[in-house]
Amino acid sequence: MKNARQSFGEDMKKLEGKASGSSDVVTSDVTHVSDATLRQFMGYHMKRAFNIIQSDLGRTLKPFDLRMLTYTALVLIVDNPGLRQSQLADAMDVERPNLVVIIDELERRELIVRDRVPTDRRAYALKVTLTGRQLYEKAVAAVTAHEEQLLQQLDGDTRQIVIAALKTIETNRGKA
Repeated sequence: MKNARQSFGEDMKKLEGKASGSSDVVTSDVTHVSDATLRQFMGYHMKRAFNIIQSDLGRTLKPFDLRMLTYTALVLIVDNPGLRQSQLADAMDVERPNLVVIIDELERRELIVRDRVPTDRRAYALKVTLTGRQLYEKAVAAVTAHEEQLLQQLDGDTRQIVIAALKTIETNRGKA
């Protein structure tokens, strides 16, 4: 039986041979990838859960021709009539130049309009159109159903605890 040192030495020879043009192929004996170290970190769990939510949300929004960012922008504009683009960028935590692409898409689809702010010619107030409001209502209903289905195994108290924990993390942003 080989010990770890012998096995390592043989693996190194294979690698050296590969580097020198040898046809020996190094194969992996890994049959299961362990992420035990990563599972110690809350951020890792949050990212894995977010990946599932994001993927499912993408499928939920696809029939409305919305992405997570365009949906978020539309909801914020509907919920905050007259919102300025700079305020929307801050609320979404995106750079203002990146927001222009999102706003352009919503405006092109006639979901929102940009009106100049009379007191500041450089600023635009964002307002939803009737078409935008109708899409908002359908999309919010679909996202509500998506979230309910995805979180059905969590009771109301557990959901509130998770939300409170996430809010705490968000509030402490930049304080670490």
